This record gives sequence, structure tokens and C-alpha cells, in this order.
Amino acid sequence: MPPNPLARVRTICLALPEAHEVEAWGEATFRVRNKLFAMYASAESHHGGGRPGIWIKAAAGNQSLMLQFAPHRFFVPPYVGPSGWVGVWLDEAVEWGELEELLRDAYMLTAPKRVSARLGAPADADAAPRAKTTPATRRASPAAAKSAAPNPAGKTARQSAPKRAGKESRKSAPKRPKAKSTTRKRATGSAKRGAAKPLTRRAAAKSPRKQSGPRKRRD
Repeated sequence: MPPNPLARVRTICLALPEAHEVEAWGEATFRVRNKLFAMYASAESHHGGGRPGIWIKAAAGNQSLMLQFAPHRFFVPPYVGPSGWVGVWLDEAVEWGELEELLRDAYMLTAPKRVSARLGAPADADAAPRAKTTPATRRASPAAAKSAAPNPAGKTARQSAPKRAGKESRKSAPKRPKAKSTTRKRATGSAKRGAAKPLTRRAAAKSPRKQSGPRKRRD
């Protein structure tokens, strides 16, 4: 029997992401997000029955297969045995590589998917340095990109100056007189012809005056 199997079991379990140890029922239990996936059973307590062991959560059907494969190393633990858990004796030659895989599978069955996904990531994935963004690599604003875009015609400000001068000369050039409409003149001419002209002194003298009736004598 190893000198202290609990110390090695603790090392394996606490290496898993967010796994922690909680003492319950007088034994060391291992959990993730406060959900139990393994429990140590000491030889001195009634859980072990004189032999140290560990109770491990297992998938449905694995308990019967393990008992058939190696009944001297596996057993049905009390209390949690009907739920499919598997017990492993730690007082004989222990295959620690196999035990580590069983604890890992129990952890995967219990941990949330987001937490268990970290178990499959490489150890140095979080430590990988991120590429620093420099001002040259940052995304330029639309205004800056427009100003930095090359002129497709290749024209400079000096070459575009004559065009502006041409526009100003066009604005300052005298405008052509518009053709005046003759309809208005014709209308005014006809109106003038039909209107009576004022008589001069000679014309008034020659023109016969209207004869008025005899004036009444005053008494």
C-alpha cells in the first residue's frame, strides 16, 4: 500500500480546472462548482471498511464492465453504488494512470461544458502572448482613409488651379442680352393709337364749339 494514497489522489483531482476539496461526512470529497465527482474512503471509517479506497462517478454501464474485468480492484461503493459509481481499492498495486483517467472522466461528467472545455485546451494556451495592435495596424477611420487615398487622375492642387480660374472668368463674363418680346410693344402701341390726344391752342380755336341754348335774361 502506498504510504499516503490520499495525497496522490488530491494532487490528481486538484489539477483539474476549478476543482476543489471539501471535507464532508468525515472524508475528503472532490468537487467542481460544488458538485461531487469523487470521494475518498479511509480505512479507519465505516466508508472503507478497513481498506482505503476512492469512490468515483462513472457513466451508465461502466460499473458492471469494470467489475467483470477486474473484481479484485473495483467494487460497488455504498450509498452511491446504485447511481452507477465505481469504487477503486487503494491498498494494493494501484494503476495510477488508469485511476487518473477515471477521475478525469468523472470530472467531465460533472463539470459544466464551459469549464470542462478548458481541460482539452493546451496548458500554455492562456500564456500565449497576444499580438499588440499598433497605430499602423488599427483600422483607419473613413475620413482618414478618404484623405489618404491616392488621386486616380494624379492631379495636384496647382494643376486644378486653372480650372478654378476658368470658372471665375465664366462668372465675370458679361451676359448676353435677352431678346425682348415684341408682343408687349405691339399692345402698348395700339393702346396709344386709340387714346385721344390733347388739343393744342390752334386746334381748339379751329374746332367748332358746341352751341348752347339762349341764355335766360335776369329780371
